[in-house]
Amino acid sequence: MVKGKSNLGLVVTALLLSILMASMDNTIVSTAMGTIVSDLGGLDKFVWVTSAYMVAEMAGMPIFGKLSDMYGRKRFFVFGLIFFLAGSILCATAETITQLSIYRAIQGIGGGALVPIAFTIMFDTFPPEKRGKMGGLFGAVFGLSSIFGPLLGAFITDTFTWHWIFFINVPLGVVALLMVVLFYHESHEHSKQRIDWAGATTLVGSIICLMFALELGGGTYAWDSTVILSLFTGFAVLFIIFLFIERTAKEPIIAFSMFRNRLFASSTIIGLFSGAAFIAAAVYIPIFVQGVTGGTATNSGMILLPMMLGTTVSAQVGAMSSVKFGYRKVMVVFMLIFLTGMALLTTITTDTSRGMITFYMIITGLGLGASFSVLGMAAIHHFDASQRGSANSTIAFIRSLGMTIGITIFGMVQKNNFADGLKSAFAGMGSAPQGVDQLSDPRAILSPEARANIPADILDKITHALSSSIVQTFIWALIPTVLALLFTFYMTNDRMKSYQEQAAEAKAEAEARATTSS
Repeated sequence: MVKGKSNLGLVVTALLLSILMASMDNTIVSTAMGTIVSDLGGLDKFVWVTSAYMVAEMAGMPIFGKLSDMYGRKRFFVFGLIFFLAGSILCATAETITQLSIYRAIQGIGGGALVPIAFTIMFDTFPPEKRGKMGGLFGAVFGLSSIFGPLLGAFITDTFTWHWIFFINVPLGVVALLMVVLFYHESHEHSKQRIDWAGATTLVGSIICLMFALELGGGTYAWDSTVILSLFTGFAVLFIIFLFIERTAKEPIIAFSMFRNRLFASSTIIGLFSGAAFIAAAVYIPIFVQGVTGGTATNSGMILLPMMLGTTVSAQVGAMSSVKFGYRKVMVVFMLIFLTGMALLTTITTDTSRGMITFYMIITGLGLGASFSVLGMAAIHHFDASQRGSANSTIAFIRSLGMTIGITIFGMVQKNNFADGLKSAFAGMGSAPQGVDQLSDPRAILSPEARANIPADILDKITHALSSSIVQTFIWALIPTVLALLFTFYMTNDRMKSYQEQAAEAKAEAEARATTSS
């Protein structure tokens, strides 16, 4: 609980700052990676910089969610902030790519506590009639920061140095930490339970194996190499052991009994598929703009601003509408809009204007934004305070997993289609111009400087191949989009009830029992 309206505002500010930092740091290094590698070296190890953060964050989400149910939100939220700040400072002072990867893991441990616990604190603190509005605000910040990360990373790197990508977290984190420590006073009613260490260990191990198999496969190692096959085998074995442990554990990290609740199960599955589809749009529209129409990394990131606007609006509208109309009705409408936006993205070509791309991104953002707020509210709707942390962290974990798998699969689709397109485009020339057959990152090859040195006829073939490969990627992204829409029909149409409605229902039930007993 929080004492006083002014204190409540400060706590909300701290929670929003924490969500902003943790979700943004998932993607903020992506556009700065070239500069980081040129400074620190370690081209063969740069993949670990992103993976270390995501592995630690994803693995920590269900664990910290469970621990917050057992011992209280505040202590683990503060722990997450301290670890995140320490990791950020260490990252900014890293002198090798190996150091940076290790420090990113420390940062990720903190991030794994911040996002799910922040949402849970919001749900614990606000009465039902205000949760729709606040859920929309929290969902909007989460969605906004997820999209905004690459743009901010490019801007900071271009304007200052890559070190400030991490240093910027320090003042924000210190302010958030002080606000939570001084002004958030929670209830001490928590269930004392055993920690499922066996489940936590096997879950973390399985995630590590899966993440690095997806990150390293098809690039550093061939998909059928011993290393990748061993990683996938390790994931399968550890995950099976984890499932067995969770079925028999008295207090599991992820309680499978929660999935018997139809609203929770459907919300979680929608989060998985919508996260996979969302990452395709967020990643490949800037690549299309930079690689096909030209421009710097920062300028190409600006194309995401309309999507951010749409996401922010629909996160608020969706959350508040679900209080009145129910979760299922609201999600069906917004998932239909999201499907429309993704379908429109499959129609873009080299001749598509920036205005039309902007319009398509607004539609996509409007459809997607509601999922960031409504799904979180729906997932914990039927659970009391002793399970909310676990429920919230589970859906956050599943959504992150969907985004991770999505970007890996869609990355393979785009890369293979791009390579095939180049081969086809230059088939009649006997051989492709030097270096073209080695294209793997079109953003680096098709920078404004590089474009100026490429003959017009060659550039035209490359941009058409790139455009076609990205459109093919969006076509494949329709699959998880459609699946997300289908599972919205499986949701129940519960809605948040006010204290007055709950009191009226309780009074009616009491009167009914009194009548029956008499």
